[in-house]
Amino acid sequence: MKAKFSFIGAGNMGGAILRAACRHMGPKSIVITDVDAAKGAKLAEELGCQFVKTNPQAAETADYILLCVKPQNVSAVLEEIAPVLAGRQEEGRGPVLVSIVAGVKTEKLRQYVGSSLPIIRVMPNTPALIGKGLMIIAHDLGDGSGIDENRGEDLVMELEKMLKGCGETMRISEEYMDQATAASSCSPAFVYMFIEALADAGVMKGLPRKDAQKMAAAAVMGAGAMVLESGMGPAELKDMVCSPSGSTICGVATLEEAGFRNAVIKAFMASYERNVELGE
Repeated sequence: MKAKFSFIGAGNMGGAILRAACRHMGPKSIVITDVDAAKGAKLAEELGCQFVKTNPQAAETADYILLCVKPQNVSAVLEEIAPVLAGRQEEGRGPVLVSIVAGVKTEKLRQYVGSSLPIIRVMPNTPALIGKGLMIIAHDLGDGSGIDENRGEDLVMELEKMLKGCGETMRISEEYMDQATAASSCSPAFVYMFIEALADAGVMKGLPRKDAQKMAAAAVMGAGAMVLESGMGPAELKDMVCSPSGSTICGVATLEEAGFRNAVIKAFMASYERNVELGE
């Protein structure tokens, strides 16, 4: 039987995962709700899935309930749906709770849904909007009530199957989720800034904006693919480009002088610390 998914919230990231689910699982198995009812209803009509008006309605029948809300709203949403989840567990049809909420740990989620409900945290990034994302997954199957190891693995794999439409998936231990959020989910913003700055420099020296932006973006995409596919580390790949007394090593030296790597590390740490704060 095909799994059913419900989405509580359909913003940028929730909407990206929703579209992937509709492509891979079929819209008829999808239910959505959103605080902006008009937007949610319009999206449901566009995709062919079902729109419901309230969060408890969205939690009533789905096999997977995806929390796609802002961290400051997660407690209110969980308070709303907790009675529905408790009732379903008593009837032996408890769902899997999936959270894409940054910083909010499983321990906090369990304060509302109890110890036995399977919980999977997913941290997406914006390239998921075009199917090029990396979906970081950490799962906690609860105290094992009614779920053996094999069944638990099946539940995670079913979610991964749906998420494939967003890109790749990677499983990690939850203790590293805040770090992974900074490295994977926050970092595209840093990369966009780099691309923008590189394109601006090209424009300063006469390149048309469209051409400069394409060159910068293609360089980032190709360099990332080299790291992922060549088996070589970034330092080694950098050295391959840096000829003695050449133009690249001059640029590298200027980045070092300006504190480029230190700025990136500080940006990572600031994002990581904010993720921790959001969870508190």
